[in-house]
Amino acid sequence: MKKILIMSAVLLLVTQLAGCKTAAEHRAEVEDNSNDRVTVGNVQREVKVGMSGADVATILGSPNIVSSDSERREVWIYDKIRTTLTQSASNSSFWYTSPAGAISTNQKTLVVIIKFDKDKKVRDFSYRQSSF
Repeated sequence: MKKILIMSAVLLLVTQLAGCKTAAEHRAEVEDNSNDRVTVGNVQREVKVGMSGADVATILGSPNIVSSDSERREVWIYDKIRTTLTQSASNSSFWYTSPAGAISTNQKTLVVIIKFDKDKKVRDFSYRQSSF
């Protein structure tokens, strides 16, 4: 009987410890940035004045908004918003389990504006990024 009680206590302890992860560890498990083409790094490295719209679309994908300025020149806008909700839960005691944990929300925005000339070549581009 004593042996069964000890084994049960060890099994319960291992189960309790195996479920403990930080919010950052949970976030790393669920985030997938593999298909993110519209990033500040891509804009800084790849987009150049004078390149064609086809080249821009290859690098960044299709824009969210296509508009024109007062001189009827195209303006492409990429507008991204990402909200990340991370929840971490753990048990507070060995014998009596009550849920405890934390919830963290992070929002990031990225706006890229690409202006084309009359020949449909990039004449100017800008970007704005925020995180809160």
